[in-house]
Amino acid sequence: MTIEQLYSILYLEINLFAMALVLMIRIRTLGLSKMVAQRNFSVAIDTTMVFFASDTFWALTEEHFLPYSKWSNLISKDIYFLMTALMCFAWFIYFEYLLDSLFVKNAKRMWGASVFVWLQFVLIIINHFVPLVYYVEGEKYYRGPLFILLYLFAYIYIVFSCARAFVGAFDKAKTSEERSRLLKLSFFPVFPAIGGIIQFLFPRIPVVCVMLALAILQLYLNWTTELISVDPLTRLNNRKQLLHNYEQWLRNNEDRTPIYCLMIDANRFKEINDTFGHIEGDAALLRIADALRTGVKCLKHRSTIARYGGDEFVVLAKAEKDEDILNLMEVIKTNLAELNAKSNALYELTVCMGMAKTDTIEDLPFKELADKADDKLYEEKKALAEKLGVSLR
Repeated sequence: MTIEQLYSILYLEINLFAMALVLMIRIRTLGLSKMVAQRNFSVAIDTTMVFFASDTFWALTEEHFLPYSKWSNLISKDIYFLMTALMCFAWFIYFEYLLDSLFVKNAKRMWGASVFVWLQFVLIIINHFVPLVYYVEGEKYYRGPLFILLYLFAYIYIVFSCARAFVGAFDKAKTSEERSRLLKLSFFPVFPAIGGIIQFLFPRIPVVCVMLALAILQLYLNWTTELISVDPLTRLNNRKQLLHNYEQWLRNNEDRTPIYCLMIDANRFKEINDTFGHIEGDAALLRIADALRTGVKCLKHRSTIARYGGDEFVVLAKAEKDEDILNLMEVIKTNLAELNAKSNALYELTVCMGMAKTDTIEDLPFKELADKADDKLYEEKKALAEKLGVSLR
């Protein structure tokens, strides 16, 4: 067996490992989520596997492990670079859904964003008549003068989305959980970029596919972590993550800044469900979650929001004085009223809130803090119910 054939076997083995890893992730995600973002995650994985296959086929053809001809070499490279662009575009769409971008909310913008895929396709077609990006001479493949454009047209999608995620991770208006998620997302291209540079400089070192597979594995692990710690409807923290965050805050609260707990409960939520159905009930919960997300932006210090259960939510926030949290409560109620008016809902959506804070000397267990806030919540709910003469349950 020749050195070239041994190299082909090594290339095949490495890429098969990468394909098997990504295929396993693809199978594991089947049926786990019906969210649009996760459907796009599956599409991105599918295009990645085709990319891996095209890369492997080219390497086996180039080294004559498979029947060789000039056209088989060229066409396999055509497919490889076209799939590079399609794969990057698919990951771009997935990232933009996660970033809640305007690109994925309008079909025209989506078509506009695909311009670099079409440019890649046109460049590949032109290359058959004028060898600008690559060509085959004798029995070897060579790069042309505009070869770098094939990488630029493809990777501009990943660079754009990940750069936006990185900038967003330093937006103080976002919660700590949102910033952490964006920061993790922004590092997605690091391993593939390192692999791409290595393989660009040393084409016979097959590292791109395995580096990309490791990056996808990291995304998958981040996603499964979210499934454990995030409420699937509102995308807020769940109770388990809330408790974890609170314990972390206590351990790292050297300056003894008070930690405030807001218990928030929707008024007459059962009536909304019974009258308008559970789909409308879910929409109401989403509006409350949005009002909380927007509301905490008025705070100077860190905050975390969670769905505590049913129609009950919790906000944990650090603040020097009660007035900051009292102002937050008013902002939340104003935001919710505006969101409900914009939704044209056929019902009024309001909440009651209760506030409690940790002692500056001795830490309180979360249950004790939550119980204090809960007592204040039901004092407000009882007073409002007596004033209106109706039940707010």
